[in-house]
Amino acid sequence: MDFNAGHGYLLIGGLILVGAGLLILSLIVNLHVAHSVRDDVRHREKLLEYYRNIFSQLGVILIGIGVSLFIFFFQQNYQDQRKRETELQQVLAKLAARVARGAPVIETLGEFDEVLDEGGAYVGPEHGGSNAAISAKGPELAKQVEKILLVERDIDLRDFDILNLSRDLEATFVVNELDPKLWFNIVRDESEIKYATTQIALDYKDLQDAIGGEAVEAAVANPEKERKIKQEVLDIFYDADLLRLRSRQFLGRACWLFSKGRGFVTLPPADAIEADAKSQQEWIDRSKPKLTQSKSGSGDCFKLLRYGQAH
Repeated sequence: MDFNAGHGYLLIGGLILVGAGLLILSLIVNLHVAHSVRDDVRHREKLLEYYRNIFSQLGVILIGIGVSLFIFFFQQNYQDQRKRETELQQVLAKLAARVARGAPVIETLGEFDEVLDEGGAYVGPEHGGSNAAISAKGPELAKQVEKILLVERDIDLRDFDILNLSRDLEATFVVNELDPKLWFNIVRDESEIKYATTQIALDYKDLQDAIGGEAVEAAVANPEKERKIKQEVLDIFYDADLLRLRSRQFLGRACWLFSKGRGFVTLPPADAIEADAKSQQEWIDRSKPKLTQSKSGSGDCFKLLRYGQAH
């Protein structure tokens, strides 16, 4: 029975009302007992006394049960509330830690930005993207591959495991209060971050295989190898773009939630943050006003994304 939904209150109220009604009925019967004594009608007197005792005993029992249930539910509700408050404080503390530890990881994405956004903001080829990162060929492709290989050495993809909020929420009362869409998006982003980091590692291995141990310039000079290298570069770009979009979306959302304090559990999803975007730039343009207005620590949430800053 859901006490918080009011069903418990109805049960308790019903028991007490029925019990009170029986006690009142026993008092009425008692008046008839008095009349029977006065009229010396002993048979009716004994029968009425029997009914009076039954009604009064049932009334007392039902009221006692109702009061006992009220005390039990009140104590249970108080304990649940205290547990919820404790868990909420713990979740907020963990959320703050995720944001603080995630910010330096997000900063490393600037190296992907420099490669992906060369010649304009990156948009995937499937959506008509054609910036320099996508269209590079020949010597420009060789330079691009060299930059990508430097990024591989500088970014530790394992660090992105810190962007995992669901493990702090899934075993708490708090998760039951979150908006389902918000919870789904949190888990989706975590899943896609994990997918992207796994795939990037595989993409790099495929790129090395396509180069085949040669100098990059020499490998690109071979038309067959150039075609394979170009495909592996585009695969890396796709997964790197997914990684930076979902990572920044994840951190931006986490920062926004933290900025709302204890009331974050009742928040509906913010469309500026949650709505799907075809590119990171589209998401940045849409979410920037919302994140700029949200404060975390001494700065706003947009600054934590380290987008468009010198590296």
